[in-house]
Amino acid sequence: MNQAGLHVAVVGATGAVGQQMIQTLVNRRFPYNKLTLLSSSRSAGKKIVVDGKEYTVEEAKPESFEGVDIALFSAGGSVSKELAPEAAKRGAIVVDNTSAFRMEQGIPLVVPEVNENDLFKQNGIIANPNCSTIQMVVALEPIRQKYGLKKVIVSTYQAVSGAGAAAIEELKDQAKAIINEEEFQPSILPVKSDKKHYQIAFNAIPQIDKFQENGFTFEEMKMINETKKIMHMPELPVAATCVRIPVAVGHSESVYFEIDTDGVVASDIKALLQNAPGVILQDDPESQLYPMPADCVGKNDTFVGRIRKDLDQERGFHMWVVSDNLLKGAAWNSVQIAESLLRLGIVKKGE
Repeated sequence: MNQAGLHVAVVGATGAVGQQMIQTLVNRRFPYNKLTLLSSSRSAGKKIVVDGKEYTVEEAKPESFEGVDIALFSAGGSVSKELAPEAAKRGAIVVDNTSAFRMEQGIPLVVPEVNENDLFKQNGIIANPNCSTIQMVVALEPIRQKYGLKKVIVSTYQAVSGAGAAAIEELKDQAKAIINEEEFQPSILPVKSDKKHYQIAFNAIPQIDKFQENGFTFEEMKMINETKKIMHMPELPVAATCVRIPVAVGHSESVYFEIDTDGVVASDIKALLQNAPGVILQDDPESQLYPMPADCVGKNDTFVGRIRKDLDQERGFHMWVVSDNLLKGAAWNSVQIAESLLRLGIVKKGE
C-alpha cells in the first residue's frame, strides 16, 4: 500500500488534546503527506511548528475537509456534531474524541486493544471513548477473554486536566493561595457551567460532569454505558463513582471485578496482564511497586498493579489502574485508531 498522499486533519489543533494529537502523530512517525490544522475562528491564524515545519491554523469549515483521508477531532461536542458528518460526507474518516457520537447506534466506539475489528463497521465516523473508560477496558479485556467477566465496580481518582488547561491553572493558583494563606474564588470545578464551584487544591470532589436523574453523574454513566458497548456486553453489571482529585495529569482507578471461572488466583491475573497489549504490570508489594499518576505522564501505556483476590468473593478481584488521560485517554488512542485504519486496509492511499 502506498501512503504517499495521506492527508490528515486535526480539529481543535490549539487545544490541550489537539496539541497532544499532533505531537503523537510526529512521535509515531505517522505517514501523512499533508497535515491540515483546524480550529475555531477564535484561534484561526495562529502559527504552530510541527516537526520543524510551520503551519497556520485555519478555521474549521465543511469545505476544510475536501481531500482529507483521516480527521482527528477534539474541539468539543457541538463542533463534532456540526462538522464530523460534513467531513465524512467528503470522504474523510473521522476519529472523534468527544462524547457526541459514542453511544449512537452504528458508530463504533473503539479501543484498539479491545475491539479493533469494530472499525470495519464504520461509516465515516469512529468515536474515541471517555478517558477513564479506555484505561479500564484495556486492563479488563485480557481477563474477560480468558476468564469471563460478570461484574465491574470502579471508583476513579481523576486528574484536573480532564476538565481542560484552565482547571490545571486553577489547581496551581489555589494551592499557592492556600499555602500563602490568601483568599481565592473557585470558578471551574467541578463543572464550569454548574451552579456551584468548589476548591480542588487539597480536596477531593465527588462530582465529574453534571448529575443525572438516577443520581449518577454523566461521567459515571459514560463509563457504565461505554464499557458495555466496547465489550459487546449490554447485560454486564457496571457501577462507577468518579472523583476529581488535585493531580494535574493521570487518572487512577480502583477496579473491582468478578470473573466466570473458579480456581483463579491473583498470580494468574498478574501473569495474564504481564504480556497484555497496551498494559504494563507494576505489581510488587514487597518493594512498594505500584502505578502512580506522577510516573505515567507522557507514556502511552496503561499501568496496572495492586492485583489481589477479594477476601469474601471467590471470583472477585481488585486492581489499581493508572494512565495518562491526555495520551491513552485521548490523543494516543485516537492516533492508534488511525494506525489501525491503515494496518487493516480500511484507509488506503494509492497514487
